[in-house]
Parts: sequence; C-alpha cells; structure tokens
Amino acid sequence: MRAIITGQVGMDKKQYLDAVRDFAGAQGEPLSVYHIGDLMYKEAPDVRPGRILDLPLSRLNSLRRAAFKDVIAESRDTKNLIVNTHATFRWRHGLFAAFDYDQIAALQPDLFVCLVDNIEVVHHRLHLEHDIDATLKDCMVWREEELLATELMSRAIPGSKFYIMARGRHADTRRTLFRLVCRPSLKKVYPSFPMSHVVDMPDTLAEIDQFRAKLAEHFITFDPGDVDEKLLLDRAVAKAAEGKVDEWLDVTPHSFGGSRAAKDPIRVRVREVLDIAGDIDGQIYMRDFKLIDQSDMIVSLIPELPGGVPGLSSGVERELQHAFEHTKEVYVVWKPKKNPSPFITETATKVFRSVDEALAHFEAEGMFGEKNLFGH
Repeated sequence: MRAIITGQVGMDKKQYLDAVRDFAGAQGEPLSVYHIGDLMYKEAPDVRPGRILDLPLSRLNSLRRAAFKDVIAESRDTKNLIVNTHATFRWRHGLFAAFDYDQIAALQPDLFVCLVDNIEVVHHRLHLEHDIDATLKDCMVWREEELLATELMSRAIPGSKFYIMARGRHADTRRTLFRLVCRPSLKKVYPSFPMSHVVDMPDTLAEIDQFRAKLAEHFITFDPGDVDEKLLLDRAVAKAAEGKVDEWLDVTPHSFGGSRAAKDPIRVRVREVLDIAGDIDGQIYMRDFKLIDQSDMIVSLIPELPGGVPGLSSGVERELQHAFEHTKEVYVVWKPKKNPSPFITETATKVFRSVDEALAHFEAEGMFGEKNLFGH
C-alpha cells in the first residue's frame, strides 16, 4: 500500500515512521519512507535547520513541489511506501496548505493517515524544536485543521481511504501502522471500555489493559485510550476546585518509536488546560466516532466493578449504539454476574462471558487471518 502520513508539527513523525520502517524490516517486509521536510532541506542547503517554514510561501511551495517530484519518480515501482508530510501549516504566514492536488494524485496513494497525540506532548515537542509561541488552544485548532485537510485530500483521490491513528501513549502503535500499510486485509477493530471513572481501580485497569493488548495482538486496533487528554482535564478541574488555577500539572510523557521528547518532563499550567476543556471534549466525541467508522467491528469489555456493578459507562453505551446504527459488527465481553439488559443483547452481534471466549470465536470465524500476517 502507498500511504501519505500527515500530522501537525510537534508529532515527531520522522523518528516514529523510521521506527515503523525498521519494524517492517524485522518482519521481512520492505517499506520505503520518504520525509518531505528532509528532501526540502536538501533542495535548499542555504536554509538553516528549523527555519524552513519562515521562508516566503512562494519559495516554500517550489521546494515542496521539487521534493514531491523526486518522490513520485523514485517510488514509481515501489509496492509499500510511506510519505511523511503535512496537510496544513499554522505558522507566521497564518494558515496555509502544504500539498498540491496534482502531485498527490500522481503519487497514487491508497491511504491517508493523520497521526494524533496528546496535545500537551505535541505542545512540548513543538516548543522544544522551534522558536515559536503557541498555546495549547493553538495546537488543538491546528490538529482539527490537519485532520480535516487530510480527509479532504483523501476524498479527492478516488479509491483511497482516510484513517485517524494515535502514535501511542501507553502502547506501541508501530505494529498498527505497519499492518495498516503492509497487512491491510487484517480486521480493523475499535476496542471499547470504560476509562475516566475507573482510573482509581488498579485491578480493573489491569484487566482493561490485558483486553486491549490481546486485541492488538491479532487485529489492527484503533484504540481510543492512546490519546488520554480527558485525564489531564480531570486533573486540571480538580486543581481548579481547590482554587489552584495558576499552579502547574506535571505530566509524564509516554511515547514509543523513538521520540526526542519522550523522557523530558512536561509542565502544563492548570489555567491553560481549562481553556481547552471544550476542545478536549468535542474532539474526543468526534474522534472516537470516526475511529469506530473506520473499523470493521467494535469489541467492548464491560468489567464487573466493586459491588457487582457493571462497568458500563455512558461513553461505552454511546459507542455501542453508534456502531450498531452504522452496521458494524458489535461484540460485547460481559463480565458482571448480573445479566446484560436488552439494550446490550438486542444490538450486539454476540455477547461473550470472557475475553478468551471472544478470541476463540474470532479465531474459529477466521478473523485472525494467516499466522504469517500477524507481524509480531
């Protein structure tokens, strides 16, 4: 497959995509990666590192076209490739496009993937690598613009598909992107599970993490937990309730695939997080539904909480209903002793009592694909 990978500045896509290429090589699968930014600098040896976006738009556009021209020529007979680029830039010139339709069409991409990550991590990397003053709000807006522009690019290329994918906070998503590009016939799954209201339940969290890991072993998974800004917002709201809006939150970044900012401490002001509360909630609502739409099926884990209470959050209920209404296969792993309601049983393709029972069913139905497609 031929994939164009976008994402706002601050995603550190280069190191991540190089790690995906290396992962593919370990599976015996050649995967070519072209970094448009590097090729533009190669075309402009007079431009200092990190300053190319400060060039006049006319020169910036000509450099990009020259870089894409080389990629199109060199990759003509390449089976699997990734082009690392951007759909938009929000810089000192304001907002502007970072692509030309004629060259995108000439490349003949099968996939468009917009990478996302927690906004405080993106904000941190952006200021680590560039001399620019951008707020968390600026980064949230830029992410929406990048997602929309990438989707519009895909719509302009007949037969191509658009995906949103997180680069991973608590799990390594290199395998996910490798499979999306090199093993596209594998089933695509949206894992559904309670999140915010179980954060203080370590046993339940461990059960959920095991569920997520087992699905990721056998499928291409689009995991909503790979972007967890809601937890950051909850912490900020708790601080504000104590009258500490001018204090700071310490964030431990989790990043895989090689990130220069992975071990750096991140401090975020409470007030600035509160300023993007609406953006966080709105983007979660939009993004999770789109992740379901781009999946073949949803698999939901309903754990049993203390007191025998089903861990069925309003978010999980809404996800299950959305999947059902959009004709996705809906599978539920129901762990509580109390039987599920008709609102679960009547909309589910099948209900299981354990994750292992669900996996056995998926294997029997031939959903795992050939063993040599797993890409471990």
